[in-house]
Amino acid sequence: MSALGLSPEAFSAAATRLAKKQRLASPRRGFFLILRPEDRTIGAPDPVRWIDPLMKYLGIDYRISLLRAAAFHGSSYQAAMVFQVIAPRQFRDFDIDRHRLQFVYQAPAAFAQVNQPGWLGQIKSETGFAKIAGVELTLLDVVRYFHKAAGISGVAQIVKDLGAKADPRKLAKAAARYENASVRRLGYLLDQTNHVHQANALEPFARQAKSMKLLDPCVKPLLESQAALHEKDVRWKLVINESVETDF
Repeated sequence: MSALGLSPEAFSAAATRLAKKQRLASPRRGFFLILRPEDRTIGAPDPVRWIDPLMKYLGIDYRISLLRAAAFHGSSYQAAMVFQVIAPRQFRDFDIDRHRLQFVYQAPAAFAQVNQPGWLGQIKSETGFAKIAGVELTLLDVVRYFHKAAGISGVAQIVKDLGAKADPRKLAKAAARYENASVRRLGYLLDQTNHVHQANALEPFARQAKSMKLLDPCVKPLLESQAALHEKDVRWKLVINESVETDF
């Protein structure tokens, strides 16, 4: 506004006109994207180009994670149809033309403990860098938020694809910041996909557990008698109430 000599009202009116002409897009109030000719066919550039400046504008830390992070690290089985961001504040999901952004809330204390440089990576674009969960955080995130990561079988495929890339020590250290049940589910899936070293690094968490948990808490038996029929994994203290399938 200073450079153009416009009042806030005049700038807003001009921005609205340019948005109608597909010259600008506004994913959040007061934040604008200048659309290049090649962006206009899909309505906006890839969010990886502008998620970092957007979150800085909002004053909130973040990390790209879940399906987009899994694809970045080499798990191409699950098409990343949604751009998922974990943040310590609740935001509404939104669509910007063909792009869908989904914000996943993590409690601020837990977020601050895990969103550390040593556990994060970077995606480079022509506009700079964006923060992304490292392999270890990606594995823990997809298990913790598995309902947003294509369900338990989708997560099993991601674990199969990425498990060998995880550093066992780093994985165990980061796991201490996650719920014990989520860590046990990850350990079980690592076991099932033959990532022995990574699974062994998480076994101490299972020994701390005092009760059995469902492998898939979204699938609950109608009757207690049905629950008793499910296989129990003693090592991970899990009730295997759902079979997992991966594309081996």
